Amino acid sequence: MIFGQRFYEMNNMSLPDTVQVLFPDINSGLAKIAEKVYNDQRITYDEGLLLFEKADLGFLGVLADHVRVKNNGNYTFFNRNFHFEPTNICIYNCKFCSYKRKINEPGSWEYSYDDLLGRLKEYDGKPLTEIHIVGGVHPKRDLHYYGKMLQLVKSHRPDIHIKAFTAIELDFMIRKAGMELREGLKLLKDYGLDSIPGGGAEIFNEEIRKQVCFEKSDSELWLEIHRIAHELGIPSNATILYGHIEGYSDRIDHMSRLRELQDLTGGFNVFIPLKYKKENNLLSEAGEVSVLEDLRNFAVSRIFLDNFDHIKAYWPMIGKEIAQLSLAFGVDDIDGTIDDSTKIYSMAGSEDKSPKLSTEELVRIIKEAKRVPVERDTLYNKLHVYEV
Repeated sequence: MIFGQRFYEMNNMSLPDTVQVLFPDINSGLAKIAEKVYNDQRITYDEGLLLFEKADLGFLGVLADHVRVKNNGNYTFFNRNFHFEPTNICIYNCKFCSYKRKINEPGSWEYSYDDLLGRLKEYDGKPLTEIHIVGGVHPKRDLHYYGKMLQLVKSHRPDIHIKAFTAIELDFMIRKAGMELREGLKLLKDYGLDSIPGGGAEIFNEEIRKQVCFEKSDSELWLEIHRIAHELGIPSNATILYGHIEGYSDRIDHMSRLRELQDLTGGFNVFIPLKYKKENNLLSEAGEVSVLEDLRNFAVSRIFLDNFDHIKAYWPMIGKEIAQLSLAFGVDDIDGTIDDSTKIYSMAGSEDKSPKLSTEELVRIIKEAKRVPVERDTLYNKLHVYEV
């Protein structure tokens, strides 16, 4: 009864007062951050680093949940989607990747237009809002090849939102077609591209990037592609790959650059922290970070990225249980049905080897976390709010 009464009292307190009650020995720097978060003031790079290095996980949860509720109330979003991965053949050799293969190497695939259409027809008469198309950077496929793919989707299901091609894929396919970035992105939009996923960002620190994906498009080019896309009316997602050889300062640097671009364009829909998985790749000796570190990363992301409306936990990567737990640490989106249509993380040792959830299962997971399930479209328009 005493705890229940204290909890009731704290629900009627300001955030700084709640922090003071729960964490009476908190240092002045962290107390100042709580004040700034309560007053909707942006925290600095150094304060973000302090949260990573010194803040108690419970403290982070309180602050992150405050921001989450301020932005989205008790809503937790999901959508009806599936992935189509045209190929895992790739010109790059990223050390963290368990997915890529060379042409004719065992385990490689090159799906055709007919393969795509066949997969899409499986959803005829079924509710579906999004197709997510990403894959390897195939040396022989350019913008026009993938443009026809977009046209096929739109001709069969014009109602479906196409979220397709990471900045890394876009860089190569546009260059291969002999076009400039703006010209190529505009043409892809004409072909049917609706938005861009956040993959390929990895980690922006150039020195770390050289160690884990030295052949890939650099950080500034990733940001430039997303900036141009936003200017053309193509929204996108943003990601980070965390838990390998980067440090906390690298994560804050990464989020700072995203925050700056979001200030400029407002074109990012959501931030998605992606956990490094160690199986079957050249970074395996780095190991994997703990669940506590996952939650810390979600919480700091929510607190630091004040101009991002949404933080997503990608359940096929971290598992359903951790995704559910993340809803208490700033996360308000757990992706979608997926329908066992992605191999990128299962090949790297993700928790879910055959990622697939029904709408009913997603709703149950969210309700068990005492949140309100909301089916959304890709742009976070509410399609259905479920009763709790």
